[in-house]
Amino acid sequence: MWDERYNTQQYAYGKQPNDFLAEHYKQLPKGNVISLAEGEGRNAVFLAKMGYSVTAVDGSKVGLEKAAKLAKEHNVNIELVHADLAKFDFGKEKWDAVVSIYCPLPSAVRSAVYKRAVKGLKPGGVFLLEAYTPEQVNYNTGGGPSVDTKTSKSDLQDDLTELSFIHLEELKREVFEGTYHTGLASVLQAIAKK
Repeated sequence: MWDERYNTQQYAYGKQPNDFLAEHYKQLPKGNVISLAEGEGRNAVFLAKMGYSVTAVDGSKVGLEKAAKLAKEHNVNIELVHADLAKFDFGKEKWDAVVSIYCPLPSAVRSAVYKRAVKGLKPGGVFLLEAYTPEQVNYNTGGGPSVDTKTSKSDLQDDLTELSFIHLEELKREVFEGTYHTGLASVLQAIAKK
């Protein structure tokens, strides 16, 4: 599905970074950042431009090829990893930050991935997330019809029990990210520290 979505000249979610990430990236410690389900590279390229060492993980080869092209356009380097997040090894205390922007994993997979990601965070590391909430299925502005790929505040608190939340909010906001994320949306925003 994702290779198909990304197999166009246009960038499905645009070339600009996610608003929440762009507004709060300074809360990420400088160093090694891993971006989950990075797609076509917009958030990874932004972070690299801000001085971070970025690893972008995605299951779509087509998306990662476009991420490489976008990085070249912006004259930055990002490490691209083609992998299934359900099986991805985050290592132990390897990352200064984990970024998850609209990572549409089924709930059981998401929980396991996020718990492994937490183990991969260094002490003092930060987990930054924006995701659609279950209520998003009532909108036609992105994220698809499955409630199971959405994340509630309580879901995330259960997934990130080893972290302390600096910011955790469910809200309605206008999202303008390319063709597939456009309009009023129900989102969860979080920043948590190890």
